[in-house]
Amino acid sequence: MGRRPARCYRYQKNRPFPKSRFNRGVPDPKIRNFDLGRKTATVDEFPLCVHLVSLEKEQLSSEALEAARVAVNKYVTKYGGKDAFHIRVRAHPFHVIRINKMLSCAGADRLQTGMRGAWGKPCGLVARVDIGDVIISVRGPEKCKAAFVEGLRRASMKFPGRQKVVVSDKWGFTKYTQDQYRKLRASGKIVPDGLNVKLVKENPYVMEKALHAHN
Repeated sequence: MGRRPARCYRYQKNRPFPKSRFNRGVPDPKIRNFDLGRKTATVDEFPLCVHLVSLEKEQLSSEALEAARVAVNKYVTKYGGKDAFHIRVRAHPFHVIRINKMLSCAGADRLQTGMRGAWGKPCGLVARVDIGDVIISVRGPEKCKAAFVEGLRRASMKFPGRQKVVVSDKWGFTKYTQDQYRKLRASGKIVPDGLNVKLVKENPYVMEKALHAHN
């Protein structure tokens, strides 16, 4: 028996049902790698950030997330450059979906009980996304903007519902806008910390000591 189509599990109907000691025998998600490309690139190297944003409250299967990851990686590698990007899949499939298998052979009506005891067996994992949730993010140099936008547009074809490609005004994966980042970096208020930045805070004890020494 093959997979059911995504339309069977597209809508968020019940409460989250994660894998636990009560919910056993859950298959592994199809997507295993959530970060691709040059993950170790410093924050200064990749100023551009582009997001694929969900416009619907729905569920995205781990198979669809894996297909989208492969699609965006293939396109961006070909047209953006091999080491000129860092892709991050932001939606994680934790919600377990179930299937109540029915027999379709001859004499099946004698063996099965219809809707009696209809609680199904785990058959896959999905990610639950809301309106405005980021599904995939890509960071890289400004010259790769067109490749990132087209790559994410192709990735959106793997999902049900509507998505939007948004070019962020933030610097890479940081929380600061491009202008804020340049000003804070020039004044030494922030320092690189891997693919993010750390805010340099002044020690209040040292400040107080300096104040007393000045007086």
